[in-house]
Order: sequence, then structure tokens, then C-alpha cells
Amino acid sequence: MTRPKDPSADRPRRITAQTVADLAGVSRSAVSRAFTPGAYLGDEKRQKILRVAAEAGYQPNALAAGLKGGQSNLVAVFVGNTRSPYDMDFLSRLAGALNGLKKWPIVIDGSGDSAATAMDELLRYPLDALILRGGSMSAEIVTQCARFGIPMISSGRPVASRGVDNVLCRNAEGTRMATDLLLSKGRERFGYIGGPKDFYSSHERQAGVMQALTACGLPLAAMTDSDFTVESGYTAARHLFENHKLDAVICANDASAIGALAAAREMALDVPGDVSIIGFDDIAMAKWPTFNLTTVRNPLGISVDEILGLLQRRLADPSKPDETIHIDPILVERGTH
Repeated sequence: MTRPKDPSADRPRRITAQTVADLAGVSRSAVSRAFTPGAYLGDEKRQKILRVAAEAGYQPNALAAGLKGGQSNLVAVFVGNTRSPYDMDFLSRLAGALNGLKKWPIVIDGSGDSAATAMDELLRYPLDALILRGGSMSAEIVTQCARFGIPMISSGRPVASRGVDNVLCRNAEGTRMATDLLLSKGRERFGYIGGPKDFYSSHERQAGVMQALTACGLPLAAMTDSDFTVESGYTAARHLFENHKLDAVICANDASAIGALAAAREMALDVPGDVSIIGFDDIAMAKWPTFNLTTVRNPLGISVDEILGLLQRRLADPSKPDETIHIDPILVERGTH
């Protein structure tokens, strides 16, 4: 028995405006007017075209329509290596906020050659703007992005280049507050667990610790790096505790601080009796009862709101003066200090 031929089999895989025009027996321009609010077209013809388009699965090319108005509504978001929960939360909040403005994010993750290749490919698209998690990527990549000649917002690393706006947490102020808190508790032997060596935020947070200790005439007893994950924080903390007698550890982010807590407990160190541990960012897990982590809040919602404000102002006036907005950190005292 011969099966009846599927009428959709002869249709092109991509339904175009010309396809709809042919199916409806109208001109290509009539299809365009049917999808343009306020454009002149008889109601009967408009309804027929919309019905045929719906049956065929056609949607007008939003990118082409946006370009006619001067904007594509595409915003590249370059997040580097999203190692930490804070970066993932930041990306989720930012993407949702961009969607609320009818801007559509294209997310680039990674580093090195793969990131460079992705960026080269991305520049073939007519981007409205580029948003960087600059504090969590190398200076080389940030500098390369600043040369692209499109509106750019750097979050976390200052970029002095025309057409680039910045949103910066006062990282050093945050860790200085945390260190001062532990100094007021009588702590004297401090360790610091940083992040990747080329991350701006890690260096800034180390500087805050050093400023507070120097003001009291104390040295930094020990320092090591992590990659901003729980696992690396655990490994780094074990190394510190096995080789140094510390009574305070400041961590460059909450994930490494949670790893440090696990290491301390495994080694039968009481927190905060034997050693105080403080993180940075105030991710959702920090307040979980099992961690109850004292930390420095890097206000995520405020940062995203400021980024959106900068984006809207830049798109409204591409020649406006560059802006740098500083975000104040907040010390959050819980149970590990």
C-alpha cells in the first residue's frame, strides 16, 4: 500500500517570507506589511497571511528587523571560566535581566585559544554590546576585547579605553574589613587563599588583607592559590594547615572558604575556636547551617542593575563619557569568625 505523500515534504526546511507569499498568493511586500504594526494592508489579507504563516511555521527575521532600527538586540556576555558559584549566579541574573530588556545574550565561556576563536566568530554578528566578567579572566583577554570597537562593560576589572564602562566591587575594602574583624578578635597568624594568579579580583582581595595586617605591624604568615572551587580550597587549606600554625584564614571567594572549612573539620580544627575562616561573595550556600560562613558580600543584584543602567545609557548615547561605578562590599558576620 502506498502511503499518501506528506505535503510538508516539498517545503523548504527554512520557511521564508517568500514561502509565505507563495502559499498565500500575495507579494513579498504584503507579507512584510502583515507583520509590521501600523503598516497599510487590508484586514482580510492580513488575517489570511498571518494564518498561512502560522500553519507554515514562519516567524519574521527579528535580527534583520532590529538592524533596520539600528540595533540587533544581541549582547555578548564573556564569562571566562565559570569556576565559582558566584559567577554562575551572576550569569543567570544578568541573562534574565537582559531578557527583560528584550536583549538576547550570547554567552562565551572558556579561556585561551578556544575563547579567542569564539570571540573572532562572535564578531561576525552585529552586536549591540559586550559584557565581560573582567575580574575573573586574564588581562590579556580583557585588553583584546577592548579593541573590538563596540560598546563594552567590564565587570570586576577596570579597563581604561574609550567606549568602555566599568562596574567594580571595592574588593580590597571588603577583605580589609574582614581582616580588621579578625584582628579585633585577637587573631595574629593569618593565611590567605587566593584565586587564579591572573584574576584581578584575587589580587585586589589579597591587597586588602595586606593593608590591614601592615597597619597592625603583622606579616601575612602564609599564602597559597586556588582556582575558586570548593575542591581547590580544600586542597589549599590542607596545605596551609599542615605547614603553618594559623588562627585565621581569609579566602578570596566563598567556594574556597567552604573547601577550607571541610579541611579544617577533617583535621579536627575547631572553627572558629582554633581558626577563623572568612570568604568573599556571599553565595547562597554561605548561609546554609552546615557552613554558616562569615563572608564579605559582593552585592550581585546591585552589580547587575548597574551594568544594565550603563548598557542602556551607552546604547542611547554611544558617544557619552565613559563611566566607572564602584560597588561597596558588606561584611556579613555568621559563625566562622
